[in-house]
Amino acid sequence: MNHNEAVRENATEKYLLNELDPAVRDQFEEHLFDCQECALDLRTAATFVEQSKVILSEGPPISPVRVSVSAPANSGWFAWLRPAFAVPVLALLLAIIGYQSLTYSQLQRAANSPRVLASAVVNVGIRGGTITEVPAHPGEAFQLSINVPPDGRYTSYKLDLYSPQGAVEWSRTIPASGDGTLSIYIPGSDHEPGGLGVHGIAADGESVDLGRYPLELQNQK
Repeated sequence: MNHNEAVRENATEKYLLNELDPAVRDQFEEHLFDCQECALDLRTAATFVEQSKVILSEGPPISPVRVSVSAPANSGWFAWLRPAFAVPVLALLLAIIGYQSLTYSQLQRAANSPRVLASAVVNVGIRGGTITEVPAHPGEAFQLSINVPPDGRYTSYKLDLYSPQGAVEWSRTIPASGDGTLSIYIPGSDHEPGGLGVHGIAADGESVDLGRYPLELQNQK
């Protein structure tokens, strides 16, 4: 899935509403690793939904509004003026307007403000359980540079991101580089990373485990 397809299919909204087919959902999640605009859009939408829940839960109850309508009860247009329909529809319209305004404002600030993406370096081949500290807050995106020893056997590398409990969060295969440095963007997530697994993939498809390297977010507050 590319960015135009994600926009055309309203993938962000359907993802939050859990309306995507499993195959399309996997494609969209993979797309998020490469598209910072979609990642920001998804994060903004999720924040708006959570804040809306807080506001609605803390706000005063809405007093019922009595509307006298002389038209028949089954009249389609006038039926929307009844309180049972008017209040939810108005709330929905306000939510849509607020979400669109917030999304545009967030994207505009992101586009016009220079940002330095947090980054860290993982050195493959170093043993002893050395922890790589990432200077990022929980939920923030960051960049990983992976230094691998030169080895002509491997045409690509498979990277596995593990949770602190040892479960694989996602996997990504990227081609080998001439200078032995791999770079990957990791979008923000509610789950903190626990470690990065690196596998060398030979031309014949053989996979060699090059180790698992612990990751830890440095800014916990």
